[in-house]
Amino acid sequence: MKNIILLSCMLCASIFAFAQDPNFHIYLCLGQSNMEGNAKIEAQDTCNVNERFLMMAAVDCPSLGRVKGQWYKAVPPLVRCHTGLTPADYFGRTLVERLPDNMKVGVINVAVGGCKIELFDEENCEEHIASQPEWLKNTAKAYGNNPYRRLKELAVEAQKAGVIKGILLHQGESNTGDKEWPQKVKRVYENLLRDLNLQAKDVPLLAGEVVHADQNGRCASMNEIINTLPQAIPTAYVIPSSGCPAAEDNLHFTAEGYRKLGVRYAEKRLLLLEKEPNSGITTEPASTNIPGYDYPRVDKEGRAHFRFYAPQATKLQVDCCGKKYDMWKDAGGLWTVTTDPLPVGFHYYFLIADGVSVTDPSSYTFFGCCRVASGIEIPEGEEGDYYHPQQVPHGQVRSCTYYSETQKEFRRCMVYTPAEYETHPKKRYPVLYLQHGMGEDETGWSTQGRMNHIMDNLIASGKCVPMLVVMDSGDVEAPFRPRPGKDINEERALYGATFYDVILKDLIPMIDRTFRTKTDREHRAMAGLSWGGHQTFNTTLPHLDKFSYIGSFSGAIFGLDMKTCFNGVFSDADGFNKRVNYFFLGCGTEEQMGTKKMVESLRELGIKVDYYESKGTGHEWLTWRRCLKEFLPNLFKH
Repeated sequence: MKNIILLSCMLCASIFAFAQDPNFHIYLCLGQSNMEGNAKIEAQDTCNVNERFLMMAAVDCPSLGRVKGQWYKAVPPLVRCHTGLTPADYFGRTLVERLPDNMKVGVINVAVGGCKIELFDEENCEEHIASQPEWLKNTAKAYGNNPYRRLKELAVEAQKAGVIKGILLHQGESNTGDKEWPQKVKRVYENLLRDLNLQAKDVPLLAGEVVHADQNGRCASMNEIINTLPQAIPTAYVIPSSGCPAAEDNLHFTAEGYRKLGVRYAEKRLLLLEKEPNSGITTEPASTNIPGYDYPRVDKEGRAHFRFYAPQATKLQVDCCGKKYDMWKDAGGLWTVTTDPLPVGFHYYFLIADGVSVTDPSSYTFFGCCRVASGIEIPEGEEGDYYHPQQVPHGQVRSCTYYSETQKEFRRCMVYTPAEYETHPKKRYPVLYLQHGMGEDETGWSTQGRMNHIMDNLIASGKCVPMLVVMDSGDVEAPFRPRPGKDINEERALYGATFYDVILKDLIPMIDRTFRTKTDREHRAMAGLSWGGHQTFNTTLPHLDKFSYIGSFSGAIFGLDMKTCFNGVFSDADGFNKRVNYFFLGCGTEEQMGTKKMVESLRELGIKVDYYESKGTGHEWLTWRRCLKEFLPNLFKH
C-alpha cells in the first residue's frame, strides 16, 4: 500500500511538471478601484483580444459563463461580473503583442474599490473589514471575506499551468498621506513571495501612480509616497500616470487613461524581461545608432523602442512616420515609448522636448526634412541585401569642393568611384548624375539611399557596368515658400532653378576635368528622386545633346501636356526614341505622384519608357533604392 501511495504521488508530480508551461506567464493584480476598473468598457476593448491572453476568474460569474478558478480568454471585465476596464487589460494585450507567438499571458485580478492596503493583510483582514462601510463589506464577501487568501489560492492553482512572472498593484488613494504605505505594501509583497515559493528577482512588483497632478488628481499627493516604494522594495518599479486622462471625479481614469497606463505597465515589464536569459524578446539596436548606444531598438515586428534620459524635461514625444508618440518618464528620469510597427526601410524622426523638435543624440544624423534629422532603419530582410555592404570590392564616395562661376560660390558634390577606378589608371568611365529630393542635400543618396552599396553589389554581380555617380545639391534644401502675391506655378519653376546653370556650366565641366570620364552624351545619364526627378526632366529634355539616359523616381512632375511640354520633345516619338538610349520612370504603389498616368500618356505617343512599381512603399527611401536598383543595369550598354 505504501508503495502504491508513493507511486501515485510520483505520477501526480510528473503530471504537474508536464502541465506547467514555462511559456505561460502569469501576473497577479491587486488594488482598489482603479485596478478593479472604473471606466466603461468600450467596443474596441472587447474586439480582437488575442487567444494567447487569458484571465482566471476570481469569482463565479454565471452571466458570463465563468467559474472561479478557470481560465478564459481575457475579454473584459477581468475582475468581477460587472466591473469595468482596468490597466490589466492593456497590460496583457501589449505583452502578447510583443512576446513571441509561443508565449501566453494570464492575469488574475483581485481588487476592491475604496479599500486600503490593509485589506490585503491576511491575518488582520477580518478585523479590518469589520470597521468598513457596508458597500465595501459586500465586495469583500465576493472574495470570501479575505481578498488576499483568494488571490493566493488562485495563484497556487495557476502555478499548475504556468509561471508567475510579476505582481501588478494599483492602490493608494485610500491611504493618501500614509507614509507607512510602502512598508505595508512590502509586507503584502513578501507574503505573496513566501506563500507561493517565489523569488523577488523573478517576480517584480509594478505599482502604478494614482491620477496625476497634471490631470488634477484629487489624491495626486500620494504619488510622492508611491515613488518611494523602490526604497522599501528593491524589485519594485513605479509606473507613472502623467498624461493618462482622468475621469470627471479626478480619482479614476477614463478608458483611454486605463489603456495608456496598462501599456506603460507592459512596457516596463518588457524592458525588464529583455534582461532575462531566454525571455524570447528579440530586439536589436537600430543600425542607424551611434556605436555604443543600445537605443533606439527594433523588434521583429518593426516596432521602434525608444529610451531617453531627460530628468528635467516635462514632456517628450517621438515624431516618426507622420505620428507623434507620447513618451512617459519613470521616477529615475528615463523616458520610454514603443511605436506602432513601422514600414521597412529608412525613416527620419525627431524628439520633441517640451515643444522643441531636436535630434536624438544616440542616432546618426541625416540631412532631410529641410534640416538635420535623426534616422532609423527598419530591417527589410534578405530582400534588402542589395543595399547592404557585402563581401565584394568597394568603391569610394568622395567629397569634392569646387567653385561655381555661375553662383560665385564654393560648392560641394559627392562622387562615387567604382572599386576598380584606382587599379585601372588609364580607363575612362561613364557618369550618372543623381539628384536628391526636396529638403535633402548632396549626401542623401550615399547615406539614406545606400547608393554606394547598391553600386558595389551590382557591379560585383556583373549586372551593372562600372561608372561614376555624381551627387550635387539641387539647391532645394530649404522648403518651398512662394512669395506672397506671386503666381504659384511661376514660383515653383524658380524653386531650385539655380541648379540648372550649375550642372551644365560648372559641375559637368569640373567632373570631366577632374576624373577620368567619357565626355560624350552616349556615356552620360541623369536621374533623380521626387524634386530631383523634376530637375532631371528640366535638365535633360532641353539638352538631349548632353544626355542619353534619363530616370525619374517618384518625380515631382505635374500638370504637363505630354504633347507640348519641353518644346514638344515627346511629340516626335521616333526622334526621341533614337536619341534617348533608355528612359525610366518608377514610383511606389502607395504614393500618388501620377507616375503611372504619365507613363500611359507617353506610351500612347509612342515613347519607349520602362515603368517600375515598388510594391507596398510610399514616397520614401526604400522606393528610391529599389528604383535605382532597377535603373542601373540598363545604363551604358547600348
